[in-house]
Amino acid sequence: MIKTLREYIAEAEEKKIAIGHFNISNSEGFWAVVNASKKLNLPVIIGVSEGERDFIGIKQVKALVDTVKALDLPIFLNADHSYSVERIKEVVDTDFDAAIIDGAEKSFEENLKMTKDSVEYKNLKNPKILIEGELGFIGKSSKMLLELPENAEISLETMTKPEEASEFVKETGVDLFAPAVGNIHGMIKSGNPKLNIERIKEIREATRTPLVLHGGSGITDEEFKQAILAGISIVHINTELRLAYRQALQKSLNEFPDEIAPYKYLRPAREAMQAVVEKRMMLFANL
Repeated sequence: MIKTLREYIAEAEEKKIAIGHFNISNSEGFWAVVNASKKLNLPVIIGVSEGERDFIGIKQVKALVDTVKALDLPIFLNADHSYSVERIKEVVDTDFDAAIIDGAEKSFEENLKMTKDSVEYKNLKNPKILIEGELGFIGKSSKMLLELPENAEISLETMTKPEEASEFVKETGVDLFAPAVGNIHGMIKSGNPKLNIERIKEIREATRTPLVLHGGSGITDEEFKQAILAGISIVHINTELRLAYRQALQKSLNEFPDEIAPYKYLRPAREAMQAVVEKRMMLFANL
């Protein structure tokens, strides 16, 4: 019998390590994450954004995760970046392990209300599901960028403030909290901005709630280590996986232009993603 996601997060906090969260868009991504988790014997979270779960299918991805859970593998499913309470209700009703309500672009009051409504719904329907709230805008695109996303809050003045984070967590009752602390979604070709490690510590102390670091792609290994010691319990990776998949697939198609068996030209792409997942999981677990 595997432990719950809440228990694994508590265990990670005690050990000062973090759980990796990796987004998938298809079965290659799914098996890349599952195989890495199985090989390293570490818990992992599979994330599916609104677009990703619309492409795969909400019930279909849930069935895939349930299949490996039946083998006692610690694989958990998260509805990443849901922008309405209605989309949260879909995944709560489908028994996902966790879900993120993203009102970061809205006003503090609007964000607080939609997050509180999401928590109340899951408490009514399935209290075991973890709801994550987000305060502070860090962009929305998981891709290679030439410059910072417009309005990304990466300066000390615009990052998530500890006092606002504390109020937000208390008022909404969220299980997990994602702040803006110098992180961004996507990878900037010239290099991502630096994380504010001190702000992470301050927010963790103010909220006393497990923190989630979004926009992990492009962050240096040393910054990851510092952020985890400062209070980050879950780290999201997406752009790195997409980049590895595309590059390996292009290489495969170029080397074997006449190959038409998908399982042959897709295998290198799956293996490339698995290599990224393994590397990140080992770093987050301090192995």
